[in-house]
Amino acid sequence: MNAAAPGQGPAPTGRVVVGIDGSEGSNRALEWAAIEAARSGAVLEVHAVYGPGYVFVTPHEVERAMQRLLDDAGKHIADVAPGVAFKGVIQQGSAAQSLIESSKGADLLVVGSRGRGGFSGLLLGSVSQQCSLHAHCPIVIVRPPEDQVDTGA
Repeated sequence: MNAAAPGQGPAPTGRVVVGIDGSEGSNRALEWAAIEAARSGAVLEVHAVYGPGYVFVTPHEVERAMQRLLDDAGKHIADVAPGVAFKGVIQQGSAAQSLIESSKGADLLVVGSRGRGGFSGLLLGSVSQQCSLHAHCPIVIVRPPEDQVDTGA
């Protein structure tokens, strides 16, 4: 667990879970979650989830890449919400299922919203949609600024 330095205030209570994948959307979700964790005094639990079956990448390389993602997230958290205690979690499996499971006992689950891509049907199975339907706690889906939303026009 990466945590705030001792003596920076009371011990955190509560848990805010956020999923990250290195995308711009997940970075916005991370920022939102860090600010909320600072406001509420909760621990920020940052999840990086990867799927099985990488053909040309060893499990060790994937773990190292996920750890770098969490390290970068920790630096970003320190910039956005200094002093917030956070815990980094690396999991293998379905991002949606891992976040849904991690939402048990959490105060809040935060995920990014994926913008419309070329295949609008992909949105039907998106992580944010699955989490919104099955999370065990309240969920916040952080959308991109309006000027970045693809209207499909």
